[in-house]
Amino acid sequence: MKHAVLVAAMFFGAGVAVAAPAPVEDVANGSSDDRLARVERIIKAKQQGEFDMQRRLDALQREVLDLRGITEQQNYQINQMLQRQRQLYEDIANLSTKAAPVVNAPAATDAVSVAASSSTLGETGSYEAAVNLVLKDRKYDDAIPAFRSFIKQYPQSSYAANANYWLGQLLFNKGEHADAKGAFSAVVSQFADSNKRGDSLVKLGMIAEKESDLAGAKALYNKVLKEYPNSASARLAQQQLSALNG
Repeated sequence: MKHAVLVAAMFFGAGVAVAAPAPVEDVANGSSDDRLARVERIIKAKQQGEFDMQRRLDALQREVLDLRGITEQQNYQINQMLQRQRQLYEDIANLSTKAAPVVNAPAATDAVSVAASSSTLGETGSYEAAVNLVLKDRKYDDAIPAFRSFIKQYPQSSYAANANYWLGQLLFNKGEHADAKGAFSAVVSQFADSNKRGDSLVKLGMIAEKESDLAGAKALYNKVLKEYPNSASARLAQQQLSALNG
């Protein structure tokens, strides 16, 4: 009897011991599923956020590339269209940094007065007077003898390279290519350190084209690309080459 009671007690005791954890195990499984579901939702949200961010980054990158292409195209067009203005700005900058402006210098009304007053104006004043014929007065024909007079009187001036380039440009615009060639050639041969040398080589190439010397023009453009890479002169030379090769 005692044995039966003991067995029964052990049986029921074991039953209680086994049955009791069941509800706890069910709750634990449910909580794990909830946590897993929450983690999955977090992961999906994060993945979606990263996907959206990457998509926005890709769109921004495309926009940057498009803008860069547009900017490069516009810069190229501006460099081509405003080459002359760039030259004017550089000349003005040279005047302001190399010497004080001549406040009381008489305004030049024509080329004769500029040439006659060069001795009184001095080197800087004479150059400024010739430049003003272009910048202020728009008297391009009068500026030609003014620059010639300056070059003759001040052949070693720090402005001599610019003066020759100005002269060449004015003659080129008038279609006097032979004389323009002489002025640009002077810049190339006599002023190796001038920032106008690359531009002068390009202009010599253009003159060679007009003289039907295509081989000579290509050689000059290639010289610019070799000696002045990544410059505005090189971009213009490349454009001229592309037109010739096209």
